Amino acid sequence: MHGRIGYIGWRLFQILPTTFTIVILAFVLMKLAPGDVIDVVAGESGGATPEYMAQMRHLYGLDIPVWQQFIHYIVSLAHFDLGYSFRENMPVSDLIVSRLPATITLSLTAIIFALVVGVILGMIAARYRGTTLDGLISVFSTIGFATPLFWIGLLLIVLFSIQLRWLPVSGLSTVGADYANPFQYLLDVGRHLILPALSLSLFFLSMYVRITRSSMLEVYGLDFVRTARAKGLREWQVIFGHIMRNAALPIITITGLEIGGLLSGSVVIETVFGWPGIGRLAYDAVFSRDLNLLLGIFLFSSLLVVLMNLAVDLLYVALDPRIGRRRS
Repeated sequence: MHGRIGYIGWRLFQILPTTFTIVILAFVLMKLAPGDVIDVVAGESGGATPEYMAQMRHLYGLDIPVWQQFIHYIVSLAHFDLGYSFRENMPVSDLIVSRLPATITLSLTAIIFALVVGVILGMIAARYRGTTLDGLISVFSTIGFATPLFWIGLLLIVLFSIQLRWLPVSGLSTVGADYANPFQYLLDVGRHLILPALSLSLFFLSMYVRITRSSMLEVYGLDFVRTARAKGLREWQVIFGHIMRNAALPIITITGLEIGGLLSGSVVIETVFGWPGIGRLAYDAVFSRDLNLLLGIFLFSSLLVVLMNLAVDLLYVALDPRIGRRRS
């Protein structure tokens, strides 16, 4: 018990230096990029005088030394202030919160679909190892693993939106639609969600197939599985009661990492499908040189990954207390 508590405390303590390192790296990388938001605004307006640009940089604090800008940013973070988006003319935290529901909806739909279908296909492939069915599933997972996400998205748009006209091309819902009730709105959002969620899930679905198959094959030959079969248990009881319980740790790891990455990293899919989430917001921030917004998104997504890694470690300890004792 003491070992488990000590391990949890140590993992919580590690968040602080990790987060500070992420902030430093993000700030330095953003500052190394050429140009700033004032250059973009001046370019879009057709030009501006040097005096006007100097005045704007002074107004937004972009003319002070970089180290002072960094200190101001750290002080703001200490007060839970992610800064102000000069491009969007609103606080960064408000922008992230406003786009977060769309990203959560897309990401959770994709991860649930990938988890359920991927694990089922991986179980089937492991159960019928070496058969034609196993070969077909392996080919499918290899294609899904190797195909770029943006190409899958564009292919689905051409097929289901342009050729068949079954599903909408982009957006969260139909622009200007008059919904008679909330159910019609949810149905419309669901139709817009199908293609981006399917595109985003295929890569991770293929990963689940590979992980599940290899994990189950490692457990299949162990003594306790043979003992379970010798007791007269049915095959499905052996698979779900013994094999999957011991093959679940790699699947839990991948799921935790994917949730953290999906919520913050669906930039490509959200851009291809015009999905108004955090990924699309980050894409727009890059081209508008909105440093505060980009730093806020980067920090938020990085913290999400760190917290998901912590959650996976804590779940490991709950499933196998020996992990906490070994690492404490």
